[in-house]
Amino acid sequence: MTLPLYAKIDLTTGQCEEYPIPEAYFRRYIGGKALAARLLLDLTPAGLDPFDPRSVVIVNTGPLNGTGAPSSSRFNLSSKNVLTGGIASSNCGGLFGVMLRHAGYEGLIITGKAEKPCRIDVTDGEITIVDAAELWGLDTEKAQEELPKHVGKLVIGPSGEHLVRYAGLASGERMAGRCGVGAVFGSKNLKAVTAYGTRKIPVEHPEKFYKFVKKWVRFLKGHAMTGDALPHYGSAGLVNKANAAHALPTLNFQQGVYDKADEVSGETLAETKLTRNGGCVSCPIRCERRVMVDGREVKGPEYETLGFFGPNIGAHDLDAVIRLNYVCDILGLDTISAASTLAFAMELKQRGIKDFGVTFGDVSNLEEVLGKIAVREGEYSELANGSKWLSQKYGGADYAMHAKGLEMASYEPRRSVGMGLGYATSNRGGCHLNGGYMALLESVGVLSIRPQDSRAKAEWTVFMQNALEAISTGGCCLFSGQTFVPQILFMLGPNHWITRLLGKLAVFTGPVVRLLLAFRPLLRFNTLFLLPHAEALRLATGFPIYTGSFLDLGDRCYTVERIYNLREGLTEKDDALPKRLTHEQQVPGRKDTVVRMDRLLPQYYKTRGWDPHSKPKRRTLKRLGMEELWQP
Repeated sequence: MTLPLYAKIDLTTGQCEEYPIPEAYFRRYIGGKALAARLLLDLTPAGLDPFDPRSVVIVNTGPLNGTGAPSSSRFNLSSKNVLTGGIASSNCGGLFGVMLRHAGYEGLIITGKAEKPCRIDVTDGEITIVDAAELWGLDTEKAQEELPKHVGKLVIGPSGEHLVRYAGLASGERMAGRCGVGAVFGSKNLKAVTAYGTRKIPVEHPEKFYKFVKKWVRFLKGHAMTGDALPHYGSAGLVNKANAAHALPTLNFQQGVYDKADEVSGETLAETKLTRNGGCVSCPIRCERRVMVDGREVKGPEYETLGFFGPNIGAHDLDAVIRLNYVCDILGLDTISAASTLAFAMELKQRGIKDFGVTFGDVSNLEEVLGKIAVREGEYSELANGSKWLSQKYGGADYAMHAKGLEMASYEPRRSVGMGLGYATSNRGGCHLNGGYMALLESVGVLSIRPQDSRAKAEWTVFMQNALEAISTGGCCLFSGQTFVPQILFMLGPNHWITRLLGKLAVFTGPVVRLLLAFRPLLRFNTLFLLPHAEALRLATGFPIYTGSFLDLGDRCYTVERIYNLREGLTEKDDALPKRLTHEQQVPGRKDTVVRMDRLLPQYYKTRGWDPHSKPKRRTLKRLGMEELWQP
C-alpha cells in the first residue's frame, strides 16, 4: 500500500513542504472531496473569511486518477465557499489531475498570499513558485497558451482576479466552475498551477485491476446511457426531456415549460451545430460537444448552460448560448451562477425594483454584461456577488433561486421534489450533483418515480447522495455511475407499462432503501451493474472496499462536509428552498406542484442518522468511524 503524498505550499513565505497523509485518513476518506473536507477541518479555524490569506484551498485527486480506469480524470478543489460560507468543492476534468499524480503528488494544500501574481509549478516532485505577472489579466484561454504545451494546467481568468463570487478555474477547456474557488485563487494572487511528471502511478493489484478495467469499459460502451445517449447528445439531450416533464426552469423558475425549448435542445445542437464528439482523458463515453465559435472549434454547451442561457432567461437563440458559454469559460465564470444571477436581475427589472439593463428574452447585450461582471465594472460589480447578495440588497428572497447562497441547477424542483430536497440539503449549496441528482430518477431519466410524490424521496436522496459522493471521491466522473439504471428499462422505454409500473411502485420502497442503508456491512460484493467503482478502488488500493463500504465512504464524505458547515454556523434553517418552490404552486390550484420540505426534511434527517438540527448523532459518527468529530 502506497500512502498519498500531498504538498503544503505557503504563498506568503514561499515555503513548500511535503505533507504525508496518515494511513487512518487514507483508509477512512480515500481522497478527493472527502479527504479534502477532513483536512480543511484540521488546517483552518472556524469563521475564517474565504479571502483571508490564512485560508486554505486544496487541489487533490483520488486513487483512480491516472490509472486508466474509465472516466477517471476528474480532480477536486475544496475551500471555504465564497457564496455560502460553508464547504466548497468543485470538480473538474482535463489533464491536470492526471499530471499532478504523475508529478508525484496526490494533492496540494495552498495557503497564504503572494505579494505579486504567481503560479505554482510541480514537475517530477519539485515545486517552485514562479512569477506570473505576464499572465495576470489574461483570459483562461490566452493564459494557457502562454504556458508550456505538455503540462497539466489550472488557471483563473479575469473573474477570479477580480474576486467575482462565482469565479471558477479552467483546465484546458474544462471548468471547475462552482462555489467561487477561482476567486479564492485570485485572493491569493495565484494565477495558475501547472503539473508535469513521468512517475508511474501505483496500483496494488495491477493484473486484476487492468483486467477489470477492460470489462468495465466494455460495459460502459454497451449500456444505452453511457454508450448511446450521452455520446450522441451529452447532457444537452435532457433539455426536451425536462421540458416534457415541466421540469425545465423558465423565466427564473416562474414556469417549468418553454414552448421554444427544442430550439436550444441537444437534438438541435447535434443536428445543426455539432462538429464532433470529444471527451476527457481515459473516458470511453465521449460526451463533450464540439462546436464552432469565430471560426474555431471549441467546447460546446451542455444541459445546464443551454437551460439557463435559454429558457430560464426566456431566450431560444442557440448561437447566442454557444457564444455565451465560450465567453463564460474564457472569463472564468460559472455558467450556472452567472446565468441564474442574470435571470434574477431580469425579474427585478420585470417587477420594477432595479434595472441592470438585462431583460427576459433579450440576449443582445449579455456578452458585454458578462465582460463587465468579470472585471466588476460599475454597477455590474453587484451582479458579481450572486443572487443571494442581490436579494439581500434589493429584496426578492422568495424568487432568488439559490440554496445556501449557491444558485440551483436547471431542474425545476416542483416537478422533481427529491431533487428539491437534494438542493436544500446539499452541503455546498444548490447543486444537483452534491444533491444526489434525483432528477434522473424523477423527471429526466427513463424511470420516473412519481416526481411530485414525497414518499421514499428522502431515502432515495440519501442513497443517491452517498453513491455520487463516493464516485467523486475515487476520482471518477459521475456520468460513469449512470449505468445504475438497468439496461432493460432503456430497452423498454419510459412509456412501457413495466417502466411506468415500476415508477409507481418505487414510492413504496422507502423501508427497503432504509434497510439497505442499515445493513451496508453485509453488502460484501461488487458488481458491474451496481457501482463498479467499488471494485476498481478495491483493486487499486488493496483496501477491502465493497458495495456496502463504498456507500459508507459516500456517507462519510457527506457527513464530514456537514460537520464543516455546522462549525461555520450553517444550521437546519439553511436546508431550505426559496418560497417560490415551497409555497408558490407551479400550476395554480394544484397543491402537488410545490415542494413539501416539511414532509421531506424530517425523514431525510432520520434516514441519515442526524438530529432535527441537522447534526450527526454520536452513534452515526461511531458507525462511520468518525466518533472523534462528535460534539455534544
